[in-house]
Amino acid sequence: MAPQGSQAPLEFGGPLGAAALMLLLPATMFHLLLVVRSGPARLLDLPPYLPRPEALWSPRALLLWLTWLGLQAAFYLLPARKMAEGQELKDKSRLRYPINGFQALVLTALLVGLGVLAGLPLGALTEMLLPLAFVATLTAFIFSLLLYLKALIAPASALAPGGNSGNPIYDFFLGRELNPRICSFDFKYFCELRPGLIGWVLINLALLVQEAELRGSPSLAMWLVNGFQLLYEAVLTTMDITHDGFGFMLAFGDLAWVPFTYSLQAQFLLYHPQPLELPTASVICLMNAVGFYIFRAANSQKNTFRKNPSDPRVADLETIPTATGRQLLVSGWWGLVRHPNYLGDLIMALAWSLPCGVSHLLPYFYLLYFTALLVHREARDEQQCLQKYGLAWHEYCRRVPYRIVPYIY
Repeated sequence: MAPQGSQAPLEFGGPLGAAALMLLLPATMFHLLLVVRSGPARLLDLPPYLPRPEALWSPRALLLWLTWLGLQAAFYLLPARKMAEGQELKDKSRLRYPINGFQALVLTALLVGLGVLAGLPLGALTEMLLPLAFVATLTAFIFSLLLYLKALIAPASALAPGGNSGNPIYDFFLGRELNPRICSFDFKYFCELRPGLIGWVLINLALLVQEAELRGSPSLAMWLVNGFQLLYEAVLTTMDITHDGFGFMLAFGDLAWVPFTYSLQAQFLLYHPQPLELPTASVICLMNAVGFYIFRAANSQKNTFRKNPSDPRVADLETIPTATGRQLLVSGWWGLVRHPNYLGDLIMALAWSLPCGVSHLLPYFYLLYFTALLVHREARDEQQCLQKYGLAWHEYCRRVPYRIVPYIY
């Protein structure tokens, strides 16, 4: 255990809040999976029925899930054309990560395409979402326990400050070890960018195929949702993730929450088809393009500046010096708001929901949840930056008063 002075403040309401979230998050996921199939499809209604145990537990779903994990692990271990270094750790070392997520996505698409040509009933996957979500949740709990036990013998330099409180419930939830690995296989990096995210694409595709089988062809709304989210995934699978400790929060989020709740719009359209006229679709496409551009441009500007502040693309940007030797951008995208990438994310989240119409709140759950998530993440970022940059961060906040949405928040 780290010395008391090195512990980070408890988040999420401490151990009690962590315990509540470990029950609330799976319950919410299953609530959404059940309600979206119901006739009214009301977000705040109780599910029309509670599934029987045999509807949740399926050896076939377990076998399919384990095969999926094994396939993505095999793709992870394939040689990568590019390796990236993570952030500097407590012991001054840097871990190396294979940048082959997009390669895994393409290989998965090829295998699925060949399977469909050979007669694979991809649309049948939509009838297995409940048991697949159950085994994914069970996997997250078991995996998190193994990660917690592994962290008990990890060196102090490998522990994450946030998950090293000494309370087993809180540390189990947040994750004790920052980058749990066996040899070069990084469990956090693998889970965040492989089985859940690519699984999300596969579930969306299965829902599109099932709609085509039921109605003759996929609807324009279903095409938009699939296209928007696939474009977003193609970007995310190339990103390097090196932040919080790896515990139940991220394990459940990566393996279960992402594929089975982020596909909610496509699920909704399968069970509740919505008409979408071409002019409306064009406006939604423009909105998604604007959000995507802001998201990409802001991240690209930040990453370029971090790698080489003298790069001609960022050399003229205004900065604030800090006591750490680093500089804070106060012009360009990062002079507009403090988190312009979050602004792009929220615009895209709205564009993903609009093809579902405006008669139901349910498909907008992602937008509501993601807004809460980004506001919470922004508050965590603010606290960390204040501790790291001190007076320079106060000056940055004075110069850039808006956090995510200009003139609003």
